[in-house]
Amino acid sequence: MMKSTKPVVAITLGDPAGIGPELIAKLLDTPGVTEQANIVVVGDHWVWLEGQRVAGVNVATQAIAGLSDVRSRADSSRPAFLSVATIKPEQVQLGQASADCGASVLQVLDRCMDGAQAGEVDAICFAPLNKHAMKLGGLAHEDELHHFAEYLGVQGYFCEFNTLGDLWTSRVSSHIPLKDAARMLSQERIVSAARLIYQSLQASGHPEPRVAVAAFNPHGGDGGMCGREEIDIIAPAVRQLRDSGFPVEGPFPADTIFLKARDGLYQAIVTMYHDQGQIAIKLMGFSKGVTVQGGLPVPITTPAHGTAFDIAGQGTADVNATRNAFQIAARMGHSASQARDQATSNH
Repeated sequence: MMKSTKPVVAITLGDPAGIGPELIAKLLDTPGVTEQANIVVVGDHWVWLEGQRVAGVNVATQAIAGLSDVRSRADSSRPAFLSVATIKPEQVQLGQASADCGASVLQVLDRCMDGAQAGEVDAICFAPLNKHAMKLGGLAHEDELHHFAEYLGVQGYFCEFNTLGDLWTSRVSSHIPLKDAARMLSQERIVSAARLIYQSLQASGHPEPRVAVAAFNPHGGDGGMCGREEIDIIAPAVRQLRDSGFPVEGPFPADTIFLKARDGLYQAIVTMYHDQGQIAIKLMGFSKGVTVQGGLPVPITTPAHGTAFDIAGQGTADVNATRNAFQIAARMGHSASQARDQATSNH
């Protein structure tokens, strides 16, 4: 019996009260999806059935007892399904954030990360979750990325990437008050963010990405008249990167750099704080954007939009961003699988 050579991608159903289950049902009903990866859906069986009902589809899956069974399957033409019992139907109210739903999401994600640490999973793609519900359910961090990093024992730099087609963005600071963004700026963090997004783009199939670095202040600081962060911190970081051989340019005023990136001059932009990049990316393609959790030992992706509680259960959710998130997970999972196999062969 020959096992599948495709990367193993674990897919979660997201918050049971949101549009996640419906989106995953639509994704796996899309022709060609199972050709890209050896897929395993992880979640409560009743939530999966409900997602299919809302989406109006019927997806054939293969039940498995554990994530260790996925890679050895002879036939990966249909998704595997790992049933976990985390929540009961009476604990879920559609469109409402709750501790029960948040705890369910955390339990499923942790199960997938356990599989990644055991070498059973090459990438994870999770359907939309709700940070408020997760905090009610026990999340001890500001967001899921910091939970992932602690759970996986990450010691180095990590950050979220937001992607739209061939354009990726990273940010030096993320889910913090805007008044604290300036003190988070440092040459080291900017260098780390640029290096990480460059290497992650390569892992996703872009061999030579060009990276731009955004300024922090209006008009790029106007030569120091409107702030000195560009002179004292950002420009030195760009010089350090270029001296190290990275194709990085900047700093560019943040209100114009996205026009150049939109026209294909750059594949990545390092932004200085959350909304500096998020507003532009979401305006250019809200229904297509993807969030990639950068700097982790396993690729983790998700659609950039949220749980859309206002349309949960209606069957109208747009699957485009979820499909894009899965495709990035599959590509990066393939790269991770190849790297692991190469390391094994060297030993």
